[in-house]
Amino acid sequence: MRPKTSHLKPAEIERSWFVADAEGKVLGRLARDIAVVLQGKHKPTVSEHTQCGDAVVVINCEKVATTGRKFEQKKYVHVTGYPGGRVEEDYELVRDRHPERILIKAVQRMLPKNRLGRQMLKQLFVYAGEEHPHGAQKPETFPQV
Repeated sequence: MRPKTSHLKPAEIERSWFVADAEGKVLGRLARDIAVVLQGKHKPTVSEHTQCGDAVVVINCEKVATTGRKFEQKKYVHVTGYPGGRVEEDYELVRDRHPERILIKAVQRMLPKNRLGRQMLKQLFVYAGEEHPHGAQKPETFPQV
């Protein structure tokens, strides 16, 4: 007899909150760990077709580290939709203006590119400084994935 695979219903999923400090952490490795937690892959009850991940609050994202020469060479590109509307921004410029966007983009590109991935990304809360307004949720320290 084959083992029975159990899939949790949305009401049975237990969600937790985690807080991660990005100070001194490498951007890609931190984004990978956050993506794993958002997808729920750190839990034994993971179901790939449902949103069963946990919420993650990231503080100090302005102090995230990069390896190599990414600080000088990395570019962020987006298209406005108008003719000739391709916009390139340097990593340094984005880090000075909106340091949260660097980590959000890195995590977004590691999640599924569908409705489920967009739901997962809504559970990510990124803040440039030390303070965050999610104390009522009693977030635990970020797990080592």
